[in-house]
Amino acid sequence: MIAEFKLIERIAALQGADDGVRIGIGDDAAVLAITPGHELAVTTDTLVAGVHFPLDAAPADIGYKAVAVNVSDLAAMGATPRFATLALTLPSIDMGFVEPLLRGITEALKRDFMTLVGGDTTRGPFSITITAMGEVPQGTSLTRSGASAGDHVYVSGTLGDAAAALAMRGRWPALQEAGKLAKSRLEQRLAKPHPRVALGSALRGIASACIDVSDGLAQDLGHIARLSGVAIVIDVSLLPLSRALQTVVPDAEQQWPYAFGGDDYELAFCAPPQSASAIERLATELKLPLTCIGTVGPGQGVHLLDHDGRVRDVPRGYEHFRT
Repeated sequence: MIAEFKLIERIAALQGADDGVRIGIGDDAAVLAITPGHELAVTTDTLVAGVHFPLDAAPADIGYKAVAVNVSDLAAMGATPRFATLALTLPSIDMGFVEPLLRGITEALKRDFMTLVGGDTTRGPFSITITAMGEVPQGTSLTRSGASAGDHVYVSGTLGDAAAALAMRGRWPALQEAGKLAKSRLEQRLAKPHPRVALGSALRGIASACIDVSDGLAQDLGHIARLSGVAIVIDVSLLPLSRALQTVVPDAEQQWPYAFGGDDYELAFCAPPQSASAIERLATELKLPLTCIGTVGPGQGVHLLDHDGRVRDVPRGYEHFRT
């Protein structure tokens, strides 16, 4: 029991000063104040050992990613991250594991100026749950339900790096020096994604619908298509792929399926054609590629056209309870 309280004290030390925290760690609940004229966006994700990360993953990377995947959800809503809670389940308290885990959490919290305000610790198979809270000006949240026929479909950054790293884990092909650098880049994209917070905020008033790419591009865009009552057509020849992915997987026909593998934590969004110039300016200002990869039309579902204009089967993304 003493060890548990010491762990809680160690976690409490992660909390920084924040004027919005009226009551933080130490009471039965946190009391928070948000900026006048804003609404609170709240999201929760649980990461489970052997499901969301390999059993031998570095503890610091696990902690970082647990925060980052939640922040990515806030970014997709156009929200600015503010607060987080941590629920940590451990088989035992091994500070050789816990300390780097907490360092990873702290790194991610500091990256997005977030404050840890509470949580829970318990004994059991290792899992980590983060609840992240962010602010968005009233009535300006980005959603999945606003896409209209005629919109263009965009994605930030590049796709497929994390999926390739996961697929090749333990069975990388023989690589020359350039390939080894590319491999390292792919593995970093899997371990430490960079949520597109600045982009999400900037897309308020520009994007008609938005989602973060976590379970796979087609599956995530499928949520927009379903909730907006539209069809989305993706041209696979337009998918932005990194130089690292193209180095490790030189065959173009084998490259594009990785773009649908998930774990990218980029933003996919729809916008009317008249927003094209504003999106180009955003890409320049943020120094972030924003690539038009398809269109929105009447109908339903997500459809793929390959390099030759043929309709292709839509790759399935990640599902926890697939049957």
